[in-house]
Amino acid sequence: MGHYPFMDFNEMLSQLRAERDQIDAAIMALETLARGGGKRRGRPPKWMSEANSEAAAPTEDGKRRPRKFSPEARRRMAEAQRRRWAAKNQAPAES
Repeated sequence: MGHYPFMDFNEMLSQLRAERDQIDAAIMALETLARGGGKRRGRPPKWMSEANSEAAAPTEDGKRRPRKFSPEARRRMAEAQRRRWAAKNQAPAES
């Protein structure tokens, strides 16, 4: 076989494998985010905030749509608020 002076196939293969590894890592990270796994702390990245703000954008008439919570979620929020109120009301009485 002839020698190809402008193409080092082994180098090309190693570069392609490195790119493949980077793409695989990016895919795994996106899948983790999509599953909601890997809970993170702190402020979300800007691109994630922008994507979420588009979902809550105002409608054509300029009004925002109300968020829809399940009855179970509303019940949990009400119970949590009652606990906060009870804790706040007990604090001054103990002083």
